Amino acid sequence: MAGDNEARRRPARSRRRPDGGDATNTATVARWSLVIPLKPLALAKSRLAAAVGGELRPRLALAFALDTVAAALDCPAVRDVAVVTNDPLAGAQLAALGARVVPDSPGAGLNPALAYGAYRVRARRPAAPVAALNADLPALRPADLGRVLAAAAAFPRAFLADAAGIGTTFLSALPDVDLNPYFGGPSRAAHSASGAAEILLDGVDSVRGDVDTGADLRAALALGVGPATAALRQALASVPGH
Repeated sequence: MAGDNEARRRPARSRRRPDGGDATNTATVARWSLVIPLKPLALAKSRLAAAVGGELRPRLALAFALDTVAAALDCPAVRDVAVVTNDPLAGAQLAALGARVVPDSPGAGLNPALAYGAYRVRARRPAAPVAALNADLPALRPADLGRVLAAAAAFPRAFLADAAGIGTTFLSALPDVDLNPYFGGPSRAAHSASGAAEILLDGVDSVRGDVDTGADLRAALALGVGPATAALRQALASVPGH
């Protein structure tokens, strides 16, 4: 696709500071800490196996995460990114991009991992506004994420529904507010019931476009994916429907 290599994203590079500290975006408007959860690659994106096969599935899961984190770090509103994962391969590659890797010590599923990641962020930056973001947004555009973060800043807690209007791809909490995540299944309704405000924005499809199925993947490819996912286009070409 023509959108795969567009100049919406700078080339991947290390964002480690020379002193070895946590990578940050040093723009003066950078405020947000993002928490991104990632299952071990052997278990990640299980629903996608039916569409792409068991061998390609973990490679895509890693590519999605790399493109998601790279785009998030390119967003001027993002100060830093913490990835909660126990996968050593993914952790090493995401750390090379500049993410802080937090071991999933709770090991109790998605929402405990997110809550723990937010806790670890605020242990270092107590006044941090925190947002949880899915790891499977391969078409994520930094400008779209910036618009969502700007909208989220108006509410103590806010969320963005996925493209299907059932799940959630983003949840935010301002300083001194618990993240209180309810991801999984019909999480749009769960987050709304928990008191979080729904962000209603047009034109942020790349932030809504999580990939769980073959149809989701085709939609992301049509939108224009990041370089890690684009690098697997040749492998996908041999899969029916792609």
